[in-house]
Amino acid sequence: MSEKDIEKQHHTTLEELRQNDESGIEFWNARDLQPVFEYGSWNKFKPVIEKAMLACKQSGHLVDDHFARMGKMVKIGSGASRKVEDYQLSRYACYLIVQNGDPAKSVIANGQTYFAVQTRRQELSDDQTFQQLK
Repeated sequence: MSEKDIEKQHHTTLEELRQNDESGIEFWNARDLQPVFEYGSWNKFKPVIEKAMLACKQSGHLVDDHFARMGKMVKIGSGASRKVEDYQLSRYACYLIVQNGDPAKSVIANGQTYFAVQTRRQELSDDQTFQQLK
C-alpha cells in the first residue's frame, strides 16, 4: 500500500469515527482512536493524551473545551460491564494528540502530514478570500 493510500485510509477512518453531539458539535472518543493510532493499551495512549492536554493548556485554551472527561461502559470477561475513563475530543484535541504521538508509527506520521496539509489549504483559502476583499 502506498503512502497516499495509507493517508487516505487513516483520514477515512478518522472521519468514520467522528460523532456529533445533540448540538451538532463534532467529537471523537479517545478509546475509539487508541487502536487507530496504533497504541496497544490505554496505559500507553493516556500519556500522549496528557501531553496533548498540557500543550492545549500552555497555548491558552481551556482543556475541558477540547478534552471532555467521560466514562464509558465496557463489557468484561465475565459478561458484566464496568465504567472506564474516556474523553470526548475536539478536532483540535485530535490534532494535538497526533502532534504529540510517536512519529515512528506510520499513522501518526501520516496524521501529522494530514494536519499540516489541511492547515496549508486553509491558509491558501484564507489568502484567496482576503484577495477578493480588495
